[in-house]
Amino acid sequence: MRVVRGGWGAWGLVLALAGGCGKGKEGGPGGGPQGGPGQGAKPIAVQVLQVAPGPVRDTSEYVGTLISRRSITVFPQVAGYVQSIPVRPGTPVKQGQVLLVVDPRQEKANLRATQAQKASAVASREFASKTRERSAQLLKEGLVSRQDYEQAVAQAEQAVAQAQAVEAQIQNQQVQLGFFNVSAPFDGIVGDIPVKLGDYVTPQSGLTIVDQNALLELSVQVPVAQAARIKVGQTPLEVLDADGKSIVHAPAFFVATTPNPITQLVEVKAAFQNDGTLKAGQLVRAQLVYDVREALKMPTTAVTRQGSQSFAMVVGQGDAGTVVKRQPVTLGLVEGNDYEVLKGLDAGTQVVVSGVQQLRDGMAIQPRPVPEGRDEAMPQAPPQQGTGGGADAGR
Repeated sequence: MRVVRGGWGAWGLVLALAGGCGKGKEGGPGGGPQGGPGQGAKPIAVQVLQVAPGPVRDTSEYVGTLISRRSITVFPQVAGYVQSIPVRPGTPVKQGQVLLVVDPRQEKANLRATQAQKASAVASREFASKTRERSAQLLKEGLVSRQDYEQAVAQAEQAVAQAQAVEAQIQNQQVQLGFFNVSAPFDGIVGDIPVKLGDYVTPQSGLTIVDQNALLELSVQVPVAQAARIKVGQTPLEVLDADGKSIVHAPAFFVATTPNPITQLVEVKAAFQNDGTLKAGQLVRAQLVYDVREALKMPTTAVTRQGSQSFAMVVGQGDAGTVVKRQPVTLGLVEGNDYEVLKGLDAGTQVVVSGVQQLRDGMAIQPRPVPEGRDEAMPQAPPQQGTGGGADAGR
């Protein structure tokens, strides 16, 4: 009985070994097409790109506020009831255009009464003037006393003064009457109008706001350490669109000398001409460009990480022909879809930019150049831990 069991055991061992050899020939880890970097592996088609120098911008992004360089709250200079509102909120107006009319009827009535007084004052002035002339002639003929003559002269001067006072009062009332038409102080856009027809307004009543969007200021709040890097008249401040592209840019013209006591941030401003797409009071994406330098650049899709070390998969030669080699690199800033390469690569080195997560050191590849418009041609690799920005690159 023991011999029989031993015989079946030997046959089982032989069958197991035969099965293992068969798997090795068809695709086991030793030498089929599914193997690793061995010579029998089929080259993998990848896209490659040469590392080349280019401009690298040292930037930081902030939330900015657009401020109109010419913005004013309009107040009436007289009190009264609102008679008409010729404009609507949000409409453009020209300098001197009437925004609101306060009922001027009472002031017009006062002006007419004063004008009637002027006619009487002018008649009195003419009569007094002629009386003085007659008194002067009679004084020469000895028909009146000097006292009567001097009295006629005083009355004439008084009549002239009274006429001048009435004329001055009329001019003042005409000026006051002009204040009942509230006008735009400059070309701009009308803001909200909180009052309505029939409301009683006073010189303390805010009627509306007129903004001029042709020239805007961009204001950002930056940390104290970053503010020290800003050069007035040189460091650009940019407004970004939703895709992070610069819409407008201008050099910083103002850097606050002291930080905000609450936030400990420093205000920085730049002014630029607006093409009409931006509005005063709008919150925007903004960035400061602290420095621009030439450096080697490599696509972010070409970078892999192991721990804190970054690697690039470069094209090289090996026993299997053209192979990929994992090269340690030191990275700097990241801008858009490119990393700044500080160490590890030379200009002209070809790096793999597609499917790097599937490659292993020494694996055979079939490199193909990236077609024109590589940002659109190549799918972007999913974000990896630690590759979200230049702050931790290479550390």
